[in-house]
Amino acid sequence: MTDTSQQVDEHYVAPYDENVSFDELQDSPPSGKFRFSLTGWIGITVVSFWIFIAVFGQVLAPYGENELPFPDDYSEFQSPRAGAWLGTDLEDRDVLSRLMYGAGRTIGIATTATVIAYFLGVVLGIGAVVAGPKTDMALSRINDALLSIPSIMFGLVIVTALGPSIIVLIVAGIIVYTAVVFRLARAIGLEVMVMDYVEAAKVRGEGLWWIVTKEIWPNAAMPLISDFGLRLIYMTLFVSSLSFLGLGVQPPAADWGSMVRENQGALQYGESVFSVMSPVIAIATLTVAINLIVDDISAHAGGKLSKRM
Repeated sequence: MTDTSQQVDEHYVAPYDENVSFDELQDSPPSGKFRFSLTGWIGITVVSFWIFIAVFGQVLAPYGENELPFPDDYSEFQSPRAGAWLGTDLEDRDVLSRLMYGAGRTIGIATTATVIAYFLGVVLGIGAVVAGPKTDMALSRINDALLSIPSIMFGLVIVTALGPSIIVLIVAGIIVYTAVVFRLARAIGLEVMVMDYVEAAKVRGEGLWWIVTKEIWPNAAMPLISDFGLRLIYMTLFVSSLSFLGLGVQPPAADWGSMVRENQGALQYGESVFSVMSPVIAIATLTVAINLIVDDISAHAGGKLSKRM
């Protein structure tokens, strides 16, 4: 005779214990909603301002890119005054107008290169994980070789070999930072691939495309989004550095890095510093603002992977 007291009710649910911790479990995929603190909103405001200037700066600039605000009063490094609110540069051109023109080139080049580098890096990184050990080994060795070369030196070699131009700047940035994104995407993909829910999907007979889009990508998206902001910062500094060295945007066209190089004499001779400090402040405010946004996203919605990154 069966003892009913020993039977287990299949519908029984154990009571929830708040003290039980499941540290081994993966954080749930991001909900798609970001919560920003005050510093995050400050970053969003500053970045939005510079994006607005990059898009509409050429229309809103008080003068042309190479126009002289005071043709009858030619003098380099004039101090700010009515008609030239940030003064003039080495060639007596309006600093404010050139700063607004330069925003479009600096931000445009950095954003374009970062988006393409991220697309290629994520596709190759996750592709290496799911394609098998041979493909993973081959791509990883090529990537390690690229990472062994310092980014600025690599960029200098590419630009010197192909000649300085906007297209070459974008290509150099893509090559340099695709390798960095590949490493991150591959590391995240390897971590997600060993999770139980991925193994369960394989057992259910799910296809490779389904596993990548439904299992790997939702759990890898948030740390990759966070890292995208950091790559955009590095790309902005990378482009500005090459321009400062004379291998980026060529005169008379303006971008922030070339403006610093052209007007650094103002510091040496004690002239008005607005011509050289204005692009420096622009680069600093943009990069710091992006970093504030990235920190907020990582802190409030990033989960374990983002914190470990």
